Amino acid sequence: MSSAMPAGARDLLGHRPFLFFLSSRSLSRFSSQIGAVAIGWQIYDLTGSAFDLGMVGLVQFLPTALLVFVAGHAADRFERKRVVQACQFVEALTAAFLAGSTFAGTISELQIFAATFALGIAGAFESPATAALLPLIAPQGSLQRATAISSGAAQIATITGPALGGLDYAMMPSAPYAVMVVFWLLGMILTGGIGRLQQAAPKDSASSDDLFAGVTFVRSNPAILGTISLDLFAVLFGGVTALLPIYARDILMTGPLGLGVLRAAPAVGALLMTMILARHTIHRRVGMRMFQAVIVFGAATVVFAVSHWMWLSVLALAVLGAADTISVVIRFSLVQLATPDEMRGRVGAVNFLFINASNQLGQFESGVTAALLGTMPAAVLGGLGTIAIALLWMKLFPTLRNVEKLE
Repeated sequence: MSSAMPAGARDLLGHRPFLFFLSSRSLSRFSSQIGAVAIGWQIYDLTGSAFDLGMVGLVQFLPTALLVFVAGHAADRFERKRVVQACQFVEALTAAFLAGSTFAGTISELQIFAATFALGIAGAFESPATAALLPLIAPQGSLQRATAISSGAAQIATITGPALGGLDYAMMPSAPYAVMVVFWLLGMILTGGIGRLQQAAPKDSASSDDLFAGVTFVRSNPAILGTISLDLFAVLFGGVTALLPIYARDILMTGPLGLGVLRAAPAVGALLMTMILARHTIHRRVGMRMFQAVIVFGAATVVFAVSHWMWLSVLALAVLGAADTISVVIRFSLVQLATPDEMRGRVGAVNFLFINASNQLGQFESGVTAALLGTMPAAVLGGLGTIAIALLWMKLFPTLRNVEKLE
């Protein structure tokens, strides 16, 4: 397949390296989503504490904060697919520990937090390496479409993963972790099948300054800085993921299977949106489209926060997922296209730090706020905060607002 012409969706799916990448990434996402349901429900079942649910997010975030620059440098210094494989193997071992301990009935809150920390370490190295792989695999001019397809495949895993995780946990608490082991090992094998890639060699030595080159690059590019920081603060305030176990059990009066459905709902909306974006890429006013998507994300969060009906909650989460997908595709494409290949790992690590800060610290913030103010007020304030951040960032980053095209 020629790299001189943009590839259509069908051509991309016939491109062997992209197909292996797609399958491996989907399996990793599948495992992560199963783990999110199992760990969240198990922690809440053991403790009944909203604060402890928030602590899961903090424990996942800490490795990213501590290792982000080392992880980004590793993605640029070593063969990226080998880095991904090593991380998937560590994740499989950690899931095996959780499965064994849960089955034996010896699992404790401390052990779950320790395993979550280990998964956070592996994820800190895996994410920037995975993100830096895609531009090497996607044909020239096709990165936005490849990103949409990759996101869509991951969302399919996100839809089925939480539902299956909730069902498995309801039947046997150790079952979700066993499934995670199998899928991470399969993902590791598929990553190895991507083939040899022409990865640019770093131009400088492995010095301490080299580790922070990604930060310098992001700071010098207002559009990239605005994109990454918008995601950080919008999701930090607007994320309701950590509160889903509380909504499922105490507000919507459902069980583990209902929790799985709630966690899958954003992915359903995201999948529908990625199907649209895979066929019809965003050609103009991409900066403004991203801001509009974040505002819709915040509004959908508010609707979910006040809902007492399962159907409305699921619908609001689906709209939330669709809006988030638009933001993700634009953000990823903008950052990767504006970054030289020899720095994509380090810039990707900075991006991953911001994403994890928004997701994991957002879970911590939601848990603490819910413990202080109550679940529903915390979620409402988070959605309103997201809208306010989007409006403020439109003023602070006019360069980002005026971005017209990606490719």
